[in-house]
Amino acid sequence: MSLFRKDWTPAEADEWGINDWIAVIISPLIYVLILVGGSLSMLLIPAGFALAGAGIVLLLVLLRVIDPKLSAVSRGYEQKQKQYIEELERKVKWED
Repeated sequence: MSLFRKDWTPAEADEWGINDWIAVIISPLIYVLILVGGSLSMLLIPAGFALAGAGIVLLLVLLRVIDPKLSAVSRGYEQKQKQYIEELERKVKWED
């Protein structure tokens, strides 16, 4: 299983896998790095720039890992919503 897999079906994307665990682990790390790095950068401390940069790099990795999965889940919900609306319109028009 590839870490940067791009083609997901909605059913596959709805199940937890390594991509989700990576997102769970690095999301708080990104938050802390950008927060601390930004604060130190405002004080012109060189380590702050490095920490903020590391946070931004990890953010880009996170987006590359989890975005295809989120897009697939979103497509699945859009399809279900479309089917539900069509069914609701048929019932409202008494076309059952």
